[in-house]
Amino acid sequence: MSDYAVVNPATGETLATYDTFTDAQVEAAVTAAASAYETWSETPVAERAALVRRVAELHRERRDELAAIIVREMGKPLSAALGEVDFAADITQFYADNAEKITADQPIDILGEGTAVIRKAPIGVLLGIMPWNFPYYQVARFAAPNLVLGNTILLKHAPQCPESSAAIEAMYRDAGLPAGAYVNLYITNDQAATIIADPRVQGVSVTGSERAGAAVAEVAGRNLKKVALELGGSDPFILLSTDDLDAAVAAAVEARLDNNGQSCNAPKRFIVVDELYQPFLEKFTAAMTGSKVGDPFADDTVVGPLSSLAAAERLAEQVDKAVQQGAQLVAGGTRDGAFYAPTVLTGVTSDMDVYREELFGPAGVVYKVADEDEAVKIANDTGYGLGSYVYTTDEEQAQRIADKIDAGMVYVNVVLADSPELPFGGVKRSGTSREMGLLAADEFVNKKLIRVGA
Repeated sequence: MSDYAVVNPATGETLATYDTFTDAQVEAAVTAAASAYETWSETPVAERAALVRRVAELHRERRDELAAIIVREMGKPLSAALGEVDFAADITQFYADNAEKITADQPIDILGEGTAVIRKAPIGVLLGIMPWNFPYYQVARFAAPNLVLGNTILLKHAPQCPESSAAIEAMYRDAGLPAGAYVNLYITNDQAATIIADPRVQGVSVTGSERAGAAVAEVAGRNLKKVALELGGSDPFILLSTDDLDAAVAAAVEARLDNNGQSCNAPKRFIVVDELYQPFLEKFTAAMTGSKVGDPFADDTVVGPLSSLAAAERLAEQVDKAVQQGAQLVAGGTRDGAFYAPTVLTGVTSDMDVYREELFGPAGVVYKVADEDEAVKIANDTGYGLGSYVYTTDEEQAQRIADKIDAGMVYVNVVLADSPELPFGGVKRSGTSREMGLLAADEFVNKKLIRVGA
């Protein structure tokens, strides 16, 4: 039996299958990770950092091979796949380079005599449950900081990413980390629940859908385990003023179509002030429909297939239902296998399902608003709160809106600006934690107080 398979979404061809672990293999994996923790947690920080830095180097050395794997697994255009490998390398190196800062004592100014510090210590074996949309990047931002801290990693990747997940494990092994420090798992959801319940496992991190996050959090809660959740998003792109409408449109389209539209923190709702609405809509629609859809290995392809036939069918159902409920289909709305045409919707109102849904694919909704207040109201009228984007020539207005937006991240006059040093995460149904940046190293760590008297 195998749920793990490489199915090329561009062709529908099954290229490889991988056997799901037996329960005995799961037990062996947990035992190996627990055993490795005993020595890895005692390894000097500089040595841990050097080995993790070598993993970053291996990403770069194997760049072409790694990128080709994820094009086959989930249809990402090759140029984007190469970029993802580079970003994963940068993230991994960031934590290696900042190992001393991550683990340094934090002195406390105390009211009495003596001293007090917070000393960061690892907590043990962690389980990561990762999604298919960024097979390397998602793993890097979870695994790298925690391995530098001295935790060990069990990693359950998405069932459609068995080849990339094996390639990641191979890099950690080839870099010289001890056996069990990073273990790739081909397991079922039930086996994952068993691992979360295991007393040797101290926490679990999930990046994925709201449903997956809720299911894992329920199991973690019953077993009193720390859980970090990075879930979905329906980010607003607010356009209130601009000196260069063409540049603003180009940014909006580039961000919406990044990763074939399958990015949690991509803008999906475009909220445009009245006087810019019509020219923005016309230019946005032209740029969306003019983006080449095709073979993800081709150099000029902008949009490849969605990750699977099922993903494309889900998006088609959402768009079709929106139209049935009264939305206007300005462009797109057609599917060919796992390929879905870049799509633009307008006329969406709060009584339509799509108003509160995340469109995970190359589809965007454009709203017209009268002013800043209405823009913020629509932007916040969602259960999600991951990222947000504000385009304005008024610096004071940008800061006002940044304060008012209910989101974990606000980007002003820029898109696709994620960077290893910047924390990533959201509020509301978008999650409970932060990854990347120095904040990522605070999720699964014992912040131990050491108080010494005079």
